[in-house]
Amino acid sequence: MAGIYIHIPFCKQACHYCNFHFSTSLRYKNELITALLKEMKLQRDYFVNERVETVYIGGGTPSLCSADEISRILENVFSNYDVVPGAEITIEANPDDITEENLGAWKNTGINRLSIGIQSFYNDELQWMNRAHTAEVAIDSLVLATRDFNNISVDLIYGLPFSNNEKWKHNVDRAISFGIPHLSCYALTVEPKTPLHKLIQLKKAEDVNGDHQSEQFLLLMQWLAEAGYEHYEISNFAKPGFRSVHNSSYWQQQKYLGFGPSAHSFDGNARWWNIANNHAYIQSINNGTGAIEREELSQVQKLNEYIMTSLRTMEGLDLSVMNEARGLELRAASKKYIETGLIKLEGNFAKLTNEGKLLADGIAADLFFTK
Repeated sequence: MAGIYIHIPFCKQACHYCNFHFSTSLRYKNELITALLKEMKLQRDYFVNERVETVYIGGGTPSLCSADEISRILENVFSNYDVVPGAEITIEANPDDITEENLGAWKNTGINRLSIGIQSFYNDELQWMNRAHTAEVAIDSLVLATRDFNNISVDLIYGLPFSNNEKWKHNVDRAISFGIPHLSCYALTVEPKTPLHKLIQLKKAEDVNGDHQSEQFLLLMQWLAEAGYEHYEISNFAKPGFRSVHNSSYWQQQKYLGFGPSAHSFDGNARWWNIANNHAYIQSINNGTGAIEREELSQVQKLNEYIMTSLRTMEGLDLSVMNEARGLELRAASKKYIETGLIKLEGNFAKLTNEGKLLADGIAADLFFTK
């Protein structure tokens, strides 16, 4: 099975923390969508004999597109690729774009899963992040969305410098109260060259506190376990049967194609990605070349990617997939983390404990092979 990701690089306004590729100008929207459709045809030979199990329309803010534009995009996916019946088809949406009209139109195009960027139910937190919606709009969007869709994911952000544990619990409880079956919860990260990074450098905004974020993450894991959610990946929690099939394919190292500026693709042996510039992307597609950089992965790189991605999941790292020498070396490297309670061994699987999940990236990097 394989997946398709479509990047729509437009937003109403720039969130202070975001470092994804996007533009607040819609100047090239028509040309970009035309280029997207052309790129799908240019790339279809990569998926010969591959069945597509998931389609994910992300961004940016794809809900800024009209229903007709979304319909054209999906029609071209279906006409160029072998999409399985009942495939998971997701669109990312901001709360202020959730209307009865849009929900009905999206459903008619074949979309069966929503990923809604709530982030918080507090106006002061939303304003601090420079989100386009209010807390009231966030609530209204979930009232509407849950009438038409049962497969819904909500994004929440924790670890804001001025946010306390009581407000964080309210945000989590509020999402749960709508019966939302999937939550993606991210610690606020200060990325270089973002407005938030500049504000912190200028002492106009308070920096994040790692201990505060760790405390809120530990509380999150406790609350959602009590509410019946599986913590199936570091940042993702789902009721049984509602995991993100698309995102899971990344962690399981399955093949995927990415369309649009900055979108990445992977075929099991190589990774390639489009230029993160709307105008240059459009020109390259129109020239029939594609502004693509490519990286062939060595066996060591593949192994290290498997270590990184598998440790993030509840299933953990399967030591039996490695040859005997590699397996023994990895067990030896894991010993100190097992002794300190950050990793637990269950049969042939190495799994992060809740405390280990606080240090997931660092632990994985420490276990990487160098040759």
